[in-house]
Amino acid sequence: MLNKVSSLARALSVLVAVVAGFMPGLGFDAALVIVVLSLVSGISMPTERMTGSGVAALALPVVGGALGHLPAVGEQLNAVAGNLALGVASALGSALAIYLFNMVKDDLMGLGK
Repeated sequence: MLNKVSSLARALSVLVAVVAGFMPGLGFDAALVIVVLSLVSGISMPTERMTGSGVAALALPVVGGALGHLPAVGEQLNAVAGNLALGVASALGSALAIYLFNMVKDDLMGLGK
């Protein structure tokens, strides 16, 4: 059930990121929606995906900056890449928090043996 909720939150986050990049005046704070949905999606992120997510969070702003030079759609593509980077970073943040919590929990449980 949690994986389904996380997957849905991830899909909605990407959808909001793309739509907000092309239509900035949506009437709500798209960045806040992206962050909240991405925090939920990061709950079920496996540790194998953390490295790739970290690379994506670092690379997306660079890619967006390069795409920003395209005529007519560059500014929108830069905004989409920035929104996606915000989402990936938020998901990675919640996944790292859970990873660190479990690591500390396991270390403390090992002290009692």
